[in-house]
Amino acid sequence: MQLIDGNKTAKTIKAEIALEVKKIMADGGKAPHLAAILVGHDGGSETYVAYKIKDCEEVGYKSSMIRYEDDVTEAELLAKVEELNNDEDVDGFIVQLPLPKHISEQKIIEAIDPKKDVDGFHPINVGRMVIGLPCFVSATPDGIVELIKRHGIETSGKNCVVVGRSNIVGRPMSVLMSQKEMNATVTVAHSRTKNLKELCASADILIAALGSPGFITADMVKPGAVVIDVGTTRVKSTETKSGWKLRGDVVFDEVAEKCAFITPVPGGVGPMTRVSLLKNTLLAAKKEIYS
Repeated sequence: MQLIDGNKTAKTIKAEIALEVKKIMADGGKAPHLAAILVGHDGGSETYVAYKIKDCEEVGYKSSMIRYEDDVTEAELLAKVEELNNDEDVDGFIVQLPLPKHISEQKIIEAIDPKKDVDGFHPINVGRMVIGLPCFVSATPDGIVELIKRHGIETSGKNCVVVGRSNIVGRPMSVLMSQKEMNATVTVAHSRTKNLKELCASADILIAALGSPGFITADMVKPGAVVIDVGTTRVKSTETKSGWKLRGDVVFDEVAEKCAFITPVPGGVGPMTRVSLLKNTLLAAKKEIYS
């Protein structure tokens, strides 16, 4: 079994990005600028945005964080999105999800200029991805593809099962794995899939993106399979100072013994999601997707 080390891979990519930023600056350009809108005080979201700001510092980006309380109105948020759309210094920005229930997440996503949508959630970017046009690819699926490629994992003709059909991970993941670059044969499974256990056990590459801690057990995994665990659920724990720990969708200890490659939680897919956001911001700054 080989551990797919997301921390190590992300560190390598960040070093590559930092070198490119230095060259841009040396040639008289400006540092890429990533902005983030954070609403409320969700612990996971606050931690994630803090990491993003730290990542920006590491690679030489400018970063901005705009904070609102939970009672911000949808109109106020839409006005801020429009302001960032028109701010020439901001190359890309994200609105951290989830948002309070009185705000339509879809309305906010669709208000973002696709040219600055570095999360890759806007329908225009999603549509371009589906038909294979240049676009900002959703950060988690993009990070997973990068992990697979950089670990030399063969995907062509392989049977890939994606468990989960969210618009953020499952659906785009299935599209990317089936396109010519990866050439896998993809099945999307979900909560209504019959014979799920047998289906998972037939996968050469199993991507678990349910958000259900410990759902994938050893009897659902084919010997020698590649297992990508996207799950990052915060569960109560007496083992940590915070009283919480992150748990993946895969029972790591028992599954690791059976597979050829596996991602840990934490330290697998998570760091790659963050680094993909940096990659998209650099593409936006260089006007490589949209001129």
